[in-house]
Amino acid sequence: MRALRILWHGLAVIGVLALAGGVWLARQGVSARPTPGAIETSVSRAARHYLIPAAARARSSPTPGTPETRQAGLEHWADHCASCHGNDGSGQTAMGQGLYPKPPDMRQPATQSLSDGELFYIIEEGVKITGMPAWGTGTPEGEAASWHLVQFIRQLPTLTEDDLAGMEELNPRGRADWLAFEEERKFLSGTLDVPAGAPSAPVHRH
Repeated sequence: MRALRILWHGLAVIGVLALAGGVWLARQGVSARPTPGAIETSVSRAARHYLIPAAARARSSPTPGTPETRQAGLEHWADHCASCHGNDGSGQTAMGQGLYPKPPDMRQPATQSLSDGELFYIIEEGVKITGMPAWGTGTPEGEAASWHLVQFIRQLPTLTEDDLAGMEELNPRGRADWLAFEEERKFLSGTLDVPAGAPSAPVHRH
């Protein structure tokens, strides 16, 4: 009888929480524009931490970080991750700001304090009910690329202006962007074909 009362009380608590959650969702609507509150953020981060298996959290990179692996991570980040997270990891992009929850500033302690294993797991497996997809391919090459990203994420707080400028050339571009970029490159290198009869650039004499 006592066990039945405990079960009943447990179900009642779950029912109240479900009702409160339903009311909260109804008031929030389906818009992705709002920013999650402090309580929601804290609860979701704690849940993410404890739902990642302990063995996964304890993993470390099988290879040490080197300038070569850092560069590989930088190039992978610029091509695959920067659309949402920004080259600098701030999350201040049109894509990122349209997500719910919005990408965190990955230079800050909330991300930098995660273990290497947690970062690797999140990259490989993604996070449900967020905009973070699972990038794992199930191949040794894919795992190596994810570890390179982990090593690069550790460098986000110390990126230089030269790093960021180089990453801009690696960011995904549409066809029109690539054509304009190629024309600019040819112009600067003096290999752009100028149609016959086209006016030449003015020469400034001092």
